[in-house]
Amino acid sequence: MPPAQWQISPPAEIPAEFLKALRTLVPTAGRFGAQLLWQRGIREPEQLRPFLDPDAYEPAPPSAFGPEMDLAVTRLLAARQNRERVTIWGDFDADGITATSVLWEGLGQFIDPQTRLNYYIPHRLRESHGLNLTQLERLAEAGTALIVTCDTGSTNLAEIARAKELGIDLIITDHHTLPPERPDVAAILNSRYFAPEHPLAHLSGVAVAYKLVEGLYQAAPQIPQRPLEDLLDLVAIGLIADLVELKGDCRYLAQRGIQRLREQRQERRRPGVALLLEYCNRSGDRPTDISFGVGPRLNAISRIQGDARFGVELLTSRDEARCRVLAEETELANSRRKELQKTLVAQAEKQLESLDLSTAGVIILENPQWPGGILGLVAGRLAETYGRPAIVLSSQPLEGETGERQARGSARSAQGVNLYELLRSQARWLTGFGGHPLAAGLSLPLAHLPFFREAINQRFWQDYGGRPLERELIADLVVAVADLGRDLFQELKLLEPCGMGNPTPKLLVEKCYFQGSRWENYRDFKRQKVNYKLTRFHLQDPQSGAEFPGIWWGHEDWELPRNTLCRALVELTYNTHSNRYEANLIDFQSLRVESEILPSLPAAIIDRRRQQNPALSGHPLATCPLSWGELRQAYQQAQKACQPLILAYRFNPAPLPVRLETLGRLWRQGALDSGTLQRNLDIKPPTAERILDILSSLEPQTLLPTEIEALLLEEDFQRRYFAQVPLALIEERLQAS
Repeated sequence: MPPAQWQISPPAEIPAEFLKALRTLVPTAGRFGAQLLWQRGIREPEQLRPFLDPDAYEPAPPSAFGPEMDLAVTRLLAARQNRERVTIWGDFDADGITATSVLWEGLGQFIDPQTRLNYYIPHRLRESHGLNLTQLERLAEAGTALIVTCDTGSTNLAEIARAKELGIDLIITDHHTLPPERPDVAAILNSRYFAPEHPLAHLSGVAVAYKLVEGLYQAAPQIPQRPLEDLLDLVAIGLIADLVELKGDCRYLAQRGIQRLREQRQERRRPGVALLLEYCNRSGDRPTDISFGVGPRLNAISRIQGDARFGVELLTSRDEARCRVLAEETELANSRRKELQKTLVAQAEKQLESLDLSTAGVIILENPQWPGGILGLVAGRLAETYGRPAIVLSSQPLEGETGERQARGSARSAQGVNLYELLRSQARWLTGFGGHPLAAGLSLPLAHLPFFREAINQRFWQDYGGRPLERELIADLVVAVADLGRDLFQELKLLEPCGMGNPTPKLLVEKCYFQGSRWENYRDFKRQKVNYKLTRFHLQDPQSGAEFPGIWWGHEDWELPRNTLCRALVELTYNTHSNRYEANLIDFQSLRVESEILPSLPAAIIDRRRQQNPALSGHPLATCPLSWGELRQAYQQAQKACQPLILAYRFNPAPLPVRLETLGRLWRQGALDSGTLQRNLDIKPPTAERILDILSSLEPQTLLPTEIEALLLEEDFQRRYFAQVPLALIEERLQAS
């Protein structure tokens, strides 16, 4: 593993009135809690209460979705009135399973679940995400008149058209990529339609589904027999497991959901959830109980078995005996997932021994024996370990007797690499791909793999070869061993729920020894050994002798130095099973070797985005960026030049029809190259290259394909965000990087 570059968030002078306001709300709060809140952008006394107390936060109503919510609610009430058969179409990850469960329970208050409501989740190992034609035909034959999707469906345009032909209406609830134009559906609720700063912009699939149910409850409050709040624990599980930014309504819903979740062990309103918490030795009162406990177990169902439908029964059944059977099956799937993950990572690292990583910027591995459900986890571990993007594939024969094989797999990104754009630049080699800048899925003919490997590595070095891809770890606070414990833990909890956009605080213990280290195999709920390692140790202060227990997942004790003064980067956790606080080791540095921790000295960021002719005395960024990585690169260049970063860009492109007309004219004139497209359409190089790839196989007289319009809309969406994002958020993100 390449060494990580550590950075320390610079301490700030906390104004006395801010600290006073904090202690008015939380009398036990101290300097550590105040420092963390300040670093996360909570700097005004009036921001404190709604951040800390969900009772003081005003969530957005379902009506924020506008007419689409009215259309969805009206169609569902009509289905109730007309006694139509309704099918919920979900997805097989934790967000999709919880979203399906929310709709199953929520819609079940309006439509009889015994006779007229059912659900379908695609098989992970045989089908892909989203709608498929085969199952649509079956549902039509079974009499389904309305499908409500969750966490999926927005871009399944061919399937939407076929559903209409079959006489099936669709209500889409989703949070993934938007279609180029509104599809022909009864209603579409997608959180990506909101502006990036809107409090509903980051809702995951389960949260969008919840808002639909909330809209139904408001429209017909006399019908439901169970309170809407009963769904909030499911919402919290899906939100946190899906790694969305926990800001705005996402934070509020997670807070409310965790309040409900912590009641599970006593009330057992959901015996399946209570059993999952028992098996993973967690109480349900912290977001990590979801992200490291319940969430991975729900995801393991489809990773190992393919069919995730029983996950909905596990979450919604009130039959404790049945839930125990399902929970044990889920726990065994998770144990098997851990073993497979460890085995596949070891096999992948063995393959890597034959690769020259100095020339292979992107790790690409293939093995026909690797199970598809685990490939994303393996890619993630490799990307984290080696500090570069990783693509892990498995192959199988195509139907027929051609002898051809198809490779399918998953990809994960590393520091600052836009994985989606990297894959899109090589779409000509791929059968299909989809995802976002951090993670993606892909498929391609196995025969294309050598060409794809060479081409994507060339593109990687072209785009990212000028800078090292280092692991970056940021220490939020500097503490001593004696600071670790209950009081500090309570201060850290002020930030919870933590997740994307609000990461768990990392603590730098400046000087310590690792003492009494020992490793053990992790044991499952039946006390059976799982092929997954865990090392236990004690941190010891060299001066006071104070000690504190710690754990290190996936490592053996010999990897820790003995009798060596070290720096340790840890997260403070609470072990419910052992009833003690522990330091979860993230990384360490031996002080025998000279190592540098770079202070994160923030350069000034000056916002000139709204000025016609801004003064550019500093390091200007004149074109609107497409990603945080692009913005961060400009900020780092300004730091190196010891100059302020001037945000001098604006984004006001010509209307889409005008740009499409311009593109058609240039195409007919044969005047197409990347530079011409960038200048005339106001687009970035990756989009220009993708348009050229699409047009290269078409005759200039044909109509422009709708895929090009979708590309332009997607780039507009991303760049408009950076044209409008508040300066405070830019400062927070860049100065924390």
